[in-house]
Amino acid sequence: MTLKLSKFDPTTLLKTEKARTAFMAEAFASGDAGFIADAVGIVARAKGMREIAKATGLSREQLYRSFSRKGNPTLKTTLEVLSALGVQLSTINVKRKRA
Repeated sequence: MTLKLSKFDPTTLLKTEKARTAFMAEAFASGDAGFIADAVGIVARAKGMREIAKATGLSREQLYRSFSRKGNPTLKTTLEVLSALGVQLSTINVKRKRA
């Protein structure tokens, strides 16, 4: 018997603001820049890339490229997209690991 697998699309699980925020918080906690960019892109797709493009003045193609696993968005672009998503960055104190 052969199993037929379909590609998983995480945007299907990110329908609420709470789910999208939790998803991005986990990505930011990872500290992995590629993972964070990809997660922001996934959330932007879940909310609607056309809407995000319109709110930021950036093209959808640029957003897809910047917010992928291999993307490297500028801080300005990241802040614009987060603002369009209704999210802001904040800071907390953490203890640094000594090298």
